[in-house]
Amino acid sequence: MKLLTTTGLALMLAASSATAALAQTEITFSLWGSPQEGEVWEQIATAFEAAHPDISVNIDVADWDGYWEKLRVQVAGGSAPDVFAMDAPLYPDWQARGVLLNMQPYIDADPSILEGIYPITLEAYRTDEGLFGLPRDFQTIVLFYNKDMFDAAGVAYPTEDWTWEDFRTAAKALTVDKDANGTPEQWGAWAEVYDMEPLWGPVVWSHGGDVVNPEAGETLIDSPEAMAGFEFIRSVWLDDKSMPTSEQLSQYGWDGLLSGVAAMGFSGHWSVPEYAGAGLNLGVAPVPSGPAGRTTMVNSAGFVISASTPNADAAWEFVKYATSEAGQTELAKIGLAIPIRESVTNSDAYLKQAAQIDHSLFVEALDYARSKPSFKGYEEWSGGVGDALNLAWAEGVPLDEALAEAVDAGDQALARNR
Repeated sequence: MKLLTTTGLALMLAASSATAALAQTEITFSLWGSPQEGEVWEQIATAFEAAHPDISVNIDVADWDGYWEKLRVQVAGGSAPDVFAMDAPLYPDWQARGVLLNMQPYIDADPSILEGIYPITLEAYRTDEGLFGLPRDFQTIVLFYNKDMFDAAGVAYPTEDWTWEDFRTAAKALTVDKDANGTPEQWGAWAEVYDMEPLWGPVVWSHGGDVVNPEAGETLIDSPEAMAGFEFIRSVWLDDKSMPTSEQLSQYGWDGLLSGVAAMGFSGHWSVPEYAGAGLNLGVAPVPSGPAGRTTMVNSAGFVISASTPNADAAWEFVKYATSEAGQTELAKIGLAIPIRESVTNSDAYLKQAAQIDHSLFVEALDYARSKPSFKGYEEWSGGVGDALNLAWAEGVPLDEALAEAVDAGDQALARNR
């Protein structure tokens, strides 16, 4: 009996030790997003834990502003999450601070992890020292349009042959001012214009202009070609009045398509779930072509690992899983972004989402996409340029004066971050 008791106790202790060993490493993944995104990431973490029973993953989700505010405090206080989400344009700033782990040794040990990832999504994360981040998902900008509004106006749907002049003509035809009081009940289009991504970046590029050369410390939006692109936006918005002012739009919401007061809009796949949830009868088309051809913008969110994490190996295993085909297939279920793996964007998980639109168009846009600029000081540069351009859009300052101020603000920001 004594032998049995001792043996039983030994078995119990062994089982207890095994259980403790299985939960020996706990890591946290922090990201911005909605509660719904958090739920999907919980599912991804659960699937990861099933394959890695010795690692436990906590998911911490916050809205965009709250996320960055909390992250700055955590990093400054030495309590950064093991893995956290990164916006590609902001990555160089964080990498330059020395707070990110160099993933290159892990990648060198398993180079196959990069196979099948769209190469353009990796560009923003490359440094002379290697990769300190990997893309999680990406976005391309396309033209969304309300089919019901087009049908009511008798206007043909956008096609891949559309130019910016075709867009302008359609926007005029789709703008409705029933009582002729100067305030339309429906606008032909809308776009967010503070940031370059949805509209003005692609317009400038397709007119032959450029945006910025960080290495030379130059903001380039005052070239004749770039100014032609901005003049096009000004004419559609302020001359034709085919787009609502920010004051007009604020009466309905922040998104003209979602509010049902605009027939067209420029956005990424992040808008698809909300548009679908609103019951909008939408189609998608490529961004129109300009004098220099068709160009859209691609941007990504990524994974980075804290340089101070005591659990670097476990954090890398989670990143490796989340960027794998299995992890990316789960990610596709969120519907907000485009998976980084070609095998997943060609699968039903991505192509047959609930929203009845052409999801493949967002991937095909990579053929004519340019990466959103990513450089040290981007946030300061973007804010200075956006504030100055807003003088033309919202305060009646002549466009050339606003552009001159934008260039000056941008160049100063670049100089401070050289």
